[in-house]
Amino acid sequence: MYEWLKEYQRLEDEIAFLEFNLEQTERELKRWVEGDLAKIKLQHDSDGAKVEENIEKIKRELEIKREQKLKLVRLIETFKGLDHKILKMKYVDGMTLENIAYDLGYSPSYIYKKHAEIVKRIKFAELLSQNLP
Repeated sequence: MYEWLKEYQRLEDEIAFLEFNLEQTERELKRWVEGDLAKIKLQHDSDGAKVEENIEKIKRELEIKREQKLKLVRLIETFKGLDHKILKMKYVDGMTLENIAYDLGYSPSYIYKKHAEIVKRIKFAELLSQNLP
């Protein structure tokens, strides 16, 4: 039903992890280049010798995930219907339900209720899909 929302959240999580991993790996490289490990001689096949290579792999993967996310957002922006608009504005744009109501010209109570119904349907659909053989 709203598989795009799951995919968006999955990409967000993967990007956050890759950014964390990149930061950690760059910190490790700094230790090998100018820090406490700088005087240690590296073996060609050691993990320390592969740090720069790992950084490049992480950067490529991060670029791919960001591009996938951008393409997904472009697709989401083409979706019609109030439900899709509410979900996009809430989970992609990071807006509050009150601001969504204001932007769409509805009362906040209506948007709160509509959002609760959407979430309930999504949870019900997930429950059904988990119980299917």
